[in-house]
Amino acid sequence: MNITGRVTADAQVRNVSNSKTVVNFSIAINDSYKNKAGERIEQTTYFDCAYWLSPKVAQILTKGTVVELTGKVSARAWTGSDGQPHAGLNFNTSQIKLHGGGKKAEGVQAPTGNNNGDTKDDLPF
Repeated sequence: MNITGRVTADAQVRNVSNSKTVVNFSIAINDSYKNKAGERIEQTTYFDCAYWLSPKVAQILTKGTVVELTGKVSARAWTGSDGQPHAGLNFNTSQIKLHGGGKKAEGVQAPTGNNNGDTKDDLPF
């Protein structure tokens, strides 16, 4: 499954049993639709995400970063200390792709080439 959303808080790195490290973060996905009355309804879905392959990715998973994730989703349910039922969505991430505004975007340069005026522009303006 692929999902695209915005990181809600800086990622946290945790050490778990058997010397494994996990990066935990959450993302928000905004959606909107019109109901039968024609009113626009805004809806936000939150995913608690886990990435197990490298703790270094936590450096780029900062609040506000837009990411595209590939992985598997699962649901969880629990009863809180107040006795109320709760539910949430987990996303075990296998791939992370940054979308705009990331630190890598700062170093991008336009390609340069040798243009001796020999190019023929086929546009009329």
